[in-house]
Amino acid sequence: MKKFITIFSIISSIALLACTKVHKTSPETTYDDEFRKRESAFYSFKMKTLSGEVLDFQTLKGKKILIVNTASKCGYTPQYEALQELHEKYKDDLVVLGFPCNQFGGQEPGGNKEIAEFCKLNYGVTFTMMEKVNVKKGDDQSPLYRWLSDPSENGWNDEAPSWNFCKYYINDKGELKDFFNSNIKPLDDEVIKAIAK
Repeated sequence: MKKFITIFSIISSIALLACTKVHKTSPETTYDDEFRKRESAFYSFKMKTLSGEVLDFQTLKGKKILIVNTASKCGYTPQYEALQELHEKYKDDLVVLGFPCNQFGGQEPGGNKEIAEFCKLNYGVTFTMMEKVNVKKGDDQSPLYRWLSDPSENGWNDEAPSWNFCKYYINDKGELKDFFNSNIKPLDDEVIKAIAK
């Protein structure tokens, strides 16, 4: 019993740390050769969707993008609803990409088909959901998430997801502009202002 209480306390502490409100914004920088290089790096990614199709990031040029690591059994899972609303409201200019991840509390244990069915059935998700990836820093971190969380690659941000539903905003030039922690909801003012810029 004591062991269970200790484990529960540790998990609760980790989740509480993840809930600290964080919104990091890129410093104002001129659009120089270094940024052109980073733009090329972002658009060089090719990744699979839940249905197994390859998404070539070249096709996202000129679009604003919100990247979110998702999970089906998390306290933040209801954010799917707000992400869908964001997608519907701004779909002419904004692409929402959901990346399932099972690294936080084992809260995304399902396979591609199960995840797709859950998202559609429970939240009517029509924005693009990608294959499950690892987002934490380490040898098995997805190359995309390495780009998102390594300042030598993206130019300024060192924040990797600390829990499910962390958000990265990339502008229509392929530049990482903002990082939002889990507790900042998709329809919060900070997110809307970033998209509206």
